[in-house]
Amino acid sequence: MRFHILTLFPEMVEQGLQTSIIGRAIEKGLLFVETVNIRDYTLDKHKKVDDYPYGGGAGMVMQAQPIYDAHLAVVEKVGYRPRCIYLTPQGEVFSQKTAKEMANEEELILLCGHYEGVDERVLEEIVTDYMSIGDYVLTGGELPAMVLVDAISRMVPGVLKNQESGETESLEGNLLEYPQYSRPEVWNGKNVPSILLSGNHQKVDEWRREQSILRTKERRPDLFKKAKLTEAEWKKYGENR
Repeated sequence: MRFHILTLFPEMVEQGLQTSIIGRAIEKGLLFVETVNIRDYTLDKHKKVDDYPYGGGAGMVMQAQPIYDAHLAVVEKVGYRPRCIYLTPQGEVFSQKTAKEMANEEELILLCGHYEGVDERVLEEIVTDYMSIGDYVLTGGELPAMVLVDAISRMVPGVLKNQESGETESLEGNLLEYPQYSRPEVWNGKNVPSILLSGNHQKVDEWRREQSILRTKERRPDLFKKAKLTEAEWKKYGENR
């Protein structure tokens, strides 16, 4: 899996992705993350990449030419036009389903905007997907890009030590993950649920399933409405379906 991140702040992205699980996967060659500095492609001698917006208004707008040429350099390197994702609050909200789907791509280009936005003309030329990580505004697209890289990478075979953890954790089937416990058995007067100490794996699985359903219903009723439950489970838990 190869990521190409078009950004004005490559060091921010590099520092954020060189540690923990993602960093180890990069070292092993399971992932390739390239940062492409958009400033390297400007024709301006002062490395300027933004200008005032036509029509007036506050702030500056990133110019089309440096972004287009940075994108073109990646396309020429890989030999075809991969999906190009623009990180923006105006996009579709990123989800676990989207992460799994994008993990099937061999190459992805992520475009990080800044200032008051990006010249619409270059977006029309290169962008295939508009993606948001939530209904709020950040100073740039670098943090959202790192979120996408992290979430997508977890779906790539070999990145996680136990591949099952990428398939059974929160949001699979639109259900939140069940409660987790570790040693000691009693902490601060609170006991680990006895079912987890029983050694009965079937009962443990049933308990975890029930806890996932109940937790989703309580904390994320929006997800619960879309949860993948059996008819028996809907009858038992889905009175508000």
